[in-house]
Amino acid sequence: MADPSTKPATATVTPPKSPAPGDSGLGSQKSTRGGDAVFKFISTGAGAVLLAIMAAIAVFLIYKSIDAFTNNDGNFFTTKEWNPDPSTQGGPSVFGIAALTFHTVVTGLIAMIIAVPVAVGIALFITFYAPRRLSQGLAYLVDLLAAVPSVVYGLWGLFLLVPNMTGLTLFLDKYLGWIPLFAYRPDDIPGNRSDFTVGIVLAVMILPIVAAITREVFRQVPPANVEGALALGATRWEMIRLSVLPFGRAGMVSAAILGLGRALGETLAVTIILASAYNVSIHITENGGVTFASNIASKYDEAGTIGTSALIASGLCLFVITLVVNSLSQLIVRRKKVS
Repeated sequence: MADPSTKPATATVTPPKSPAPGDSGLGSQKSTRGGDAVFKFISTGAGAVLLAIMAAIAVFLIYKSIDAFTNNDGNFFTTKEWNPDPSTQGGPSVFGIAALTFHTVVTGLIAMIIAVPVAVGIALFITFYAPRRLSQGLAYLVDLLAAVPSVVYGLWGLFLLVPNMTGLTLFLDKYLGWIPLFAYRPDDIPGNRSDFTVGIVLAVMILPIVAAITREVFRQVPPANVEGALALGATRWEMIRLSVLPFGRAGMVSAAILGLGRALGETLAVTIILASAYNVSIHITENGGVTFASNIASKYDEAGTIGTSALIASGLCLFVITLVVNSLSQLIVRRKKVS
């Protein structure tokens, strides 16, 4: 029987030491509040510098475009003609961006329609279907395509794609000619220097960009979502449709808009292929016309004072279009995240 006079042993608990001034409490690491303040200042400064650069570009373009807007005898937004520098006989300065806007938007949309589905399919195959070694090789190849210079794509389109588009053009006219887009009206052999051909070239150019970004978005899908869908008996396509695509929708939209911005601003490849015509036609397989970028590249050397100002004004319009497209993409992405 225990002695009642004996006291039970009690454990002595030593309270933790309070961190000394300048100690974060995690080992002997010093407080990083100073580093956070410096990093915040650098980040804020970088954002402010970016906004200042964009504002400076906008101000420069507006200032240099004043002569074009004040010396134009035509409507700048609806005129199809481009004659900003009259002849020595004193003709009027008549120019506008109607044809430039049309061909820029049409070729960009064609590139998007072709490239985005293919790029998403490539990203899905590399991420979820291909074996590891094959996926690594394909990913490297796709990324390598993004490093090919624009002039190479332009020469490929001019010397390989343009001569071999005749059969496809006539095929589309024969079976889909009831759609105005694919109707070929001239009786001669197609020259194939059309918006459709340029759209294909631009699609090949933006495909690696869209595919690479989309692939990285798909890789961020939580493994629990993928494994949970498969564990519940879903097929691989059902898993992709229910778990992967909803998660990566915002990223796919951002990748597509980034590719569209590249297509809208492409210069050299478009200049090499497209004909220098200021027309507007919904028949995309017929000879096309100039875009904003190709018009600036082809007319800058021969432009006078008003002509240079007119080209800068067209660049200002392209700048605004790009900002609007990017703003719409950000709005779509934010709505997708909220929903």
